[in-house]
Amino acid sequence: MNMIKHAAMAATAIGALAAPAMAQDQPIAFEGATILTMTGEGGTGRIENATMVIHEGEIVAVGSDVSVPADAQRRNASGMIIMPGIVDTHSHIGQVSGADSSSAIQPDVRAFDSINVRDSSINRARSGGVTTANIMPGSGYLMSGQTFYMHLTQGNSITDYAWMDEDGAVMGGMKMANGTNPLRENPAFPSTRARSAAMVRQHFVAAQEYCDGERSPRDIGMEAMCEVLDGSRLVHFHTHRTDDIMTALRLRREFGFDMLIQHGIESGQVAREIAAEGVPVSAILVDSPGGKLEARAADINTAAVLEDAGVFISLHSDDNIVDSRLMFRQAGIAVRGGMSREGALRALTINGAVQLGLDDRVGSLEPGKMADFIVLTGDPLSVYTDVAETWVMGELLYDSTDPEDLLMATGGYGAGNPQLNTHVLEREALMLEGGQ
Repeated sequence: MNMIKHAAMAATAIGALAAPAMAQDQPIAFEGATILTMTGEGGTGRIENATMVIHEGEIVAVGSDVSVPADAQRRNASGMIIMPGIVDTHSHIGQVSGADSSSAIQPDVRAFDSINVRDSSINRARSGGVTTANIMPGSGYLMSGQTFYMHLTQGNSITDYAWMDEDGAVMGGMKMANGTNPLRENPAFPSTRARSAAMVRQHFVAAQEYCDGERSPRDIGMEAMCEVLDGSRLVHFHTHRTDDIMTALRLRREFGFDMLIQHGIESGQVAREIAAEGVPVSAILVDSPGGKLEARAADINTAAVLEDAGVFISLHSDDNIVDSRLMFRQAGIAVRGGMSREGALRALTINGAVQLGLDDRVGSLEPGKMADFIVLTGDPLSVYTDVAETWVMGELLYDSTDPEDLLMATGGYGAGNPQLNTHVLEREALMLEGGQ
């Protein structure tokens, strides 16, 4: 069955869903669905024939015995599966950029200042069920700048997409990298792994002196380093090989910063060491490695090995290394490699929310949390299942019955952008010929 027919059937199954009240003036009740709440210890919190009520952007109630408000818009979700929106812990959507070639360490650079919210890649990610993403600068630097935790809602400027902390500050981490990526024949960059570690160590020593001193003159890069040192800014450490992973662990131990291992292609080989340090991993699984020698040891068993060792894992896209629309394939590969089904689905949702410090707001379906969720046509790990709808803050932002939205799910790179996607140009030409 092709995706277009499948999506059409999905619309029929949920009653040809009407457009939601964008301001959420009235409650909306989804009835008869199988709901995966991702609550509890290690399970998916599966509830059959369940109802979920949302109102004003939040989840009001979820369960098998829910009282539906009299004024609610009722939607038949029988035969569908509802689960939390995907939290992608490593993405590059939005035309993000970071550091430049002037130096190898640039903690003052912010991804926040470079993202184009009108880029079609954001809609494309949403069509795959992604509702939150950690937008990262590149890895060609020892420190390429501050990451941006993006809420894939809808807005006119980047601030509309920002996750804010309790003090109203834009949330994000710090991107670091080691291995071959930052090595260059450039005096401002390292040319060996040993030099890479030495440069990072020296910068942390300077940061300690700045943060413990009068902090004058003001240095915005050092201010970001103070946040790293006090634990309020998480380090997202791009690292692949076992020797590079162990170097990252040593640096963390020496300077006491909080760290999330990003990629960790060979992390399964040092799973016990990672578990002993209590460091989580944001993993990517590829079943056809290529592009760099560091990825040649990629193993689909890595997530299972990490899970067995007790490492806290999320799965990511590194979009466009893995297309954001294929995040469920990441979970499927993990299960094929021996990871538990429950662990793989949690690695797409609540685990990533925990790693980004957003689990009090998203990642599971519970009263009081934001209404960020996806409606699926079937089992999340089936190749025959499609994302029918993606809801963010109680608003329907991807609907597979809308041809423009469906293009995001089925079109090629640049889908939805008439400057990049020939499907749009061809369709518009046909419409003009037909006088429409």
